[in-house]
Amino acid sequence: MEPVAAPEVDHDESLATALEDVAVENGAAVSVAVLDVASGDGAAYGDARFETASIVKVNILAALLLHAQDADRQLTAQERTYASAMIRDSDNTSATVLWKAIGLADGLDAANERFGLTDTAGGDGLYWGLTRTTAADQLALLQQVFGESGDSELSEASRTYLQELMGRIAVGQDWGVSAVASGASGASEEGASGSGFALKNGWLPRTATGLWVINSIGRVTVDGREYLVAVVSHGNTTKEKGIAVVEAAARAAVSVFGDFGDGLVAPASATTAS
Repeated sequence: MEPVAAPEVDHDESLATALEDVAVENGAAVSVAVLDVASGDGAAYGDARFETASIVKVNILAALLLHAQDADRQLTAQERTYASAMIRDSDNTSATVLWKAIGLADGLDAANERFGLTDTAGGDGLYWGLTRTTAADQLALLQQVFGESGDSELSEASRTYLQELMGRIAVGQDWGVSAVASGASGASEEGASGSGFALKNGWLPRTATGLWVINSIGRVTVDGREYLVAVVSHGNTTKEKGIAVVEAAARAAVSVFGDFGDGLVAPASATTAS
């Protein structure tokens, strides 16, 4: 008797099914992309563009590092100070300085062409937070940051630097995709514990509507297995409700690749940060 081949798993369909249990408010929307690093399998839900808010800060620093590589130089001490504040503390002033340094939207778009981001467009003028992107593009960016040599435009030193900053996010900003990670609940005076995650979050109330953009991207480790996860959302009536949706969507994304039981920890605190 010939062996019966195992049926192929449609991860996109599985993700869509898992997301049916995520309570999204009327008028709100969420999109998710996930990659199981070990197997290379991925899944995505939704292809609409969303405002980035502060997750674009990873993209800004990646572009700055790429520019520095092209010039065969290291970041200056001042650039590193701005970069640390921008990623770890989500400092907006630092982001504006580095946004100018990379050449605003044109500089970001040029770097993203090399990174393989096809559906991301930089915000007008100094409005870097209104850059528009897709979950799939954010997953592609995460692969640039956390990928192996030869698979990324960024050097090993550049990737390591970005990973370290994303792994030491300020206390109070360790929500979002980190809710999935094993051992992600601890924090120190220097920053949130990054033993199970490295991330960047974005949150922005839109002036015209008062509704919230809530996004989270990063790498999470669940029971020793690594995942890259990008969740973007808008139309949330409060920051807290948006965080709950993003965290639930991140859990749903990782659940596609197995039943981890207690590996999926309780949600991180939805503490408001500036």
